Amino acid sequence: MGRPKQFDPDAAVEQAMQVFWRQGYAATTPQDLVDALGIGKGSLYNAFGSKHALFELALRRYRDSQALTVIEALSGDGPVKDRLRAALRMLVKMDLTDPDRRGCMAVNTAAELAGADEAAAELVRRMFDRTEEALRALVEEGRRSGEISPERDARAVGSMLLSTAVGLRLLARVADGPERLSLVVEATVDSL
Repeated sequence: MGRPKQFDPDAAVEQAMQVFWRQGYAATTPQDLVDALGIGKGSLYNAFGSKHALFELALRRYRDSQALTVIEALSGDGPVKDRLRAALRMLVKMDLTDPDRRGCMAVNTAAELAGADEAAAELVRRMFDRTEEALRALVEEGRRSGEISPERDARAVGSMLLSTAVGLRLLARVADGPERLSLVVEATVDSL
């Protein structure tokens, strides 16, 4: 009869997400994970199989706990441009108030692993697609309400807005303050 698990796998994935988010995949060692999770290496591998398998679970956890925030902000009530502005400002505030300046785990993963890790790239692609779809839907709504010109291609504008959000997340990692990021937010919304 095997010993019962001495840890909560769900809490372990949350802790692993925090470590991967702060350090990145390559810089995170199995020992870092063992230390953060408070378990032995054997338990780590028995529960999750590999560092990469745990990373994929952590990336999914990030998607479910963090990445949906912007989508929720976009789908609220009120004028389209106000919702977009609020969502972009929320991202800037989240990044600038994070003492570790971790940025977005999906953006960080794309920068670190795209081209080298197809499974991680696919997870990030799906997160970006989901966000872009929410942005496209917001643009469509703005076109219907008259806030955005009906001549604007909703798909192209959605892609531009996703690129802006990704860029904001990267800039926030090194920004001295909110000034430049605020200019980007305002110029983006004004361009619509």
